[in-house]
Amino acid sequence: MVRTQGVDGIATLRTRVLREAAVVLLLTVAFAVAGVAWDWPQLLSGPADDVVLVLAFSHLLMMVFGKRRSDELKAEVASRRQIEDELRHRGRHDPLTGLLNRAALADDLEAAVADSLAGGPAVAVLLMDLDRFKEVNDALGHHVGDALLRSVADRLAAQLREETVLARLGGDEFVVLLRGCGAGEAVQVAERALEAIRRPFPVDGLTLEVDGSCGIAVHGGSAADLLRHADVAMYAAKADHLGTAVYRPSLDADAPGQLSMFGDLRRAIREGELVVHYQPRVALADGRVRGVEALVRWQHPERGLVPPSEFIPLAEQTGLVRPLTEAVLGQALADCRRWRADGLPLTVAVNLSARSLLDIGLADRVAESLREHGVPASCLELEITESAAMKDPARALQVLHRLRELGVELSVDDYGTGQASLAYLTRLPVGTLKVDRSFVQTMELDASDRTIVRSTIDLAHSLGLRVVAEGVETRATWDDLARLGCDDAQGFWLARPLPAAADLPGCVAELQRRLAASSVG
Repeated sequence: MVRTQGVDGIATLRTRVLREAAVVLLLTVAFAVAGVAWDWPQLLSGPADDVVLVLAFSHLLMMVFGKRRSDELKAEVASRRQIEDELRHRGRHDPLTGLLNRAALADDLEAAVADSLAGGPAVAVLLMDLDRFKEVNDALGHHVGDALLRSVADRLAAQLREETVLARLGGDEFVVLLRGCGAGEAVQVAERALEAIRRPFPVDGLTLEVDGSCGIAVHGGSAADLLRHADVAMYAAKADHLGTAVYRPSLDADAPGQLSMFGDLRRAIREGELVVHYQPRVALADGRVRGVEALVRWQHPERGLVPPSEFIPLAEQTGLVRPLTEAVLGQALADCRRWRADGLPLTVAVNLSARSLLDIGLADRVAESLREHGVPASCLELEITESAAMKDPARALQVLHRLRELGVELSVDDYGTGQASLAYLTRLPVGTLKVDRSFVQTMELDASDRTIVRSTIDLAHSLGLRVVAEGVETRATWDDLARLGCDDAQGFWLARPLPAAADLPGCVAELQRRLAASSVG
């Protein structure tokens, strides 16, 4: 568009110059004719003849018109230079915040790395991402989100030294490029930047509070490697709720196989390729199936069945755990509604990751999913682990209370393997403890494990909690748990996870008949 306007301007100027040249020629011819007719040289009584007089008049006209054209050309050049400067600025700067954009950062980072490799100062890259920014956009609108990003950019720019390179990659990601800086100093810069953005922001008549996570990469590799390593460290900081994390090879999730799996997992979530299996949970007192636990599975088209132990940590580290959890929750509630419509009033349990448990907006999304599928909150149970609850006890407690206010049941999964104190567990609004399978599977042979199971049952009952034993693989274990007063059980002896939700009603009926016959026998 700018180029077209420039071409049109030159064409217009050329037309005006030609038109005015024609006017000069006509006036000169007219002047010459008049001079000959009236013999002006004779009247002027001077030495000039007709030709000299005509040329003098023509030169006078050209000076007048030439001055006008000169001024216009100068204005055109100045305007063109201003447009070029503006285009150059737009090419290097983010239009929303005015910071450097991704392309400009890449240029500066390449130059800094090349200088460092040639013996210049070391290079450090800080990649910062705002936590819960999406909730601001969703709840208050994108105009508020944009205003918040501008405020964050201004505050970061004010916090950093003038010569420090600050850029916005896009979304809510910001990058700081430091020269002559080691890991220790880079961490200090990152912590000061995070402290700055944690202060409240007045935006559009509101007071907003946000937090952030920052990944740091120092030295080593190309410019692209530094940026990628900072990204890996940032996700590690976010996953562990650390605030900042410095890249180390053990964090690296960008090996070719991991990168490929990350892309496949993202596609699988987006296109609904993940499937949910269900394992029944049975009451020991009467053999009735009370509910099921939803267990996500991934049938990869090339790798085959990928175990959760491989892709759940990847989802945690790369930020895919939220859409994965939402996909499993949606499928589980849809199946639960179908079973209830068929006269099978089962509850369904869904596991929450550590990152989900630190998500303040989780309760709102769970409530929305319950409304969407028309399932009562009492039919949903959300399972957490001790280790997840201990990542950030205060925030976890806040999230759990909001979920409990919805009417959702809560349970502690894999109890006995974490490091949560009894005092902390008594503060959690949970109704169930699930004893980890590592104790249940060996309780027939290991007296200490049986003691742990018995003590857990007694402790939980004294706190008013229900107890579920996982990993029941023999009839003897089932009978022993019944004698110890355990409430519910699940395991391979009862039923393996079912790959199809439609098969569950038949499995439940068969399991209850088998347990009833076994009890009579």
